[in-house]
Amino acid sequence: MYNNRRSFIKQSGIVAAGVGLSTIIPVEILASVRKRVSANDKIGIGVIGIKGQGWANLTNLLKSPEAECVALCDIDDTIINQRKADLAKLAPNAYPKIYKDYRKMLLDKDVDVIVIATPDHWHCLQLIDSLSAGKDVFCEKPVSNSIYEAQIMNRAVNHYNQIVQVAQWQRSMKHFRDAISFVHSGKLGKISSTKAWMYRGGTTPLPAVHNSPVPAGVNYDMWLGPARKRAFNKNRFHYEFRWFWDYAGGLMTDWGVHLIDMVMMGMKADVPKSVMATGGKYVFPSDARETPDLQTALYDFGNFQMTWEHNMATGVGLYNMQHGIAFIGENGTLLLNRGGWEVKPEKEKIEALPWTKSSDIGLELHAANFIDVVKSRKKQDLNCPFEAGAKVAVVSHMGNIAVRTGKKIYWDATKNKFDQPEATNLVKPVYHNGWKLLKI
Repeated sequence: MYNNRRSFIKQSGIVAAGVGLSTIIPVEILASVRKRVSANDKIGIGVIGIKGQGWANLTNLLKSPEAECVALCDIDDTIINQRKADLAKLAPNAYPKIYKDYRKMLLDKDVDVIVIATPDHWHCLQLIDSLSAGKDVFCEKPVSNSIYEAQIMNRAVNHYNQIVQVAQWQRSMKHFRDAISFVHSGKLGKISSTKAWMYRGGTTPLPAVHNSPVPAGVNYDMWLGPARKRAFNKNRFHYEFRWFWDYAGGLMTDWGVHLIDMVMMGMKADVPKSVMATGGKYVFPSDARETPDLQTALYDFGNFQMTWEHNMATGVGLYNMQHGIAFIGENGTLLLNRGGWEVKPEKEKIEALPWTKSSDIGLELHAANFIDVVKSRKKQDLNCPFEAGAKVAVVSHMGNIAVRTGKKIYWDATKNKFDQPEATNLVKPVYHNGWKLLKI
């Protein structure tokens, strides 16, 4: 039914490993490719939240000739106008409908796929509403802003017969897959210790500013959604939202879900038995951010432990790597990040493997995988099914709950709560402004 993306590339004689299609095929050729696909074979894409990552997701999805942007939704007119102009250059024949309320876009029968790239506190409602409207979904990470939301979203995904891919695109990269396969081979021997870290060098303080009028063209009430009502403050808006508990979980749920996900894949792990953490506002103690700028969390999975570390000022991290994952086995240590991977032997027990550089573009491959599965309906072929995204989101939220309570917390999976009441109080969010936390 659909033209095969890989067949098209081969037939066109366009082969360049590790280079994005947008850099190989001129815009006019991309447009002509989409013309060759029957209107009945088009996959209509609607995007909710198009400032940064939403736009990146869309442009990579549009590299598949079947994909067509039919709708854009954002609460900020400035962003909408910018992306309309950008899309006109990328896909001259695209005339997307514009929405400021995503619920109206879900009624659009031309929309087959929803891209959710809004602040984290919106993901739960928008995913479940999209599924109930019969849409497939490409959802940004972290999937939720709480443990409870991740759980009910997972139930919704299992309930509805739709395709859902989480944008943890490292899972689509060859070198990550190769490294995890090496871990699974057993050559490292028994692995009792793992690490994941992000040292975000170059971060500067976020100075506190006074509240201000809502910018023209912004539907601020819709931006807030289920978050508590507050006066507008630019420090909490657009990109900076991620540093405030109302909307996100800081660096732990920003980078942590990507890197911890690799640990869980390598160790075939479920949720931990216990978590303890330290951290807070050590680097920039007087800036406006709420989430920790320095944090260390220790997870006990029963048969191994994992540490997460982040530092928002220093760029030289563990093993002289800004970010990464370490699997520390009795025979050697495997080091892995977005740039590549290597194996360092322990007393020559195994052969050293030199640094192997990454050779592809993760988001491009991830988007192509999603479109392939939208066409085939073979959910087992998804590189990051929702269950995987939900599991690592839960683990990351546990680390944040541990640092917020200042206690070692034990998880009771049968009762779906922690042993500490103050920790359990942070499992389920409180929705505001008339929005209701859904039940499945």
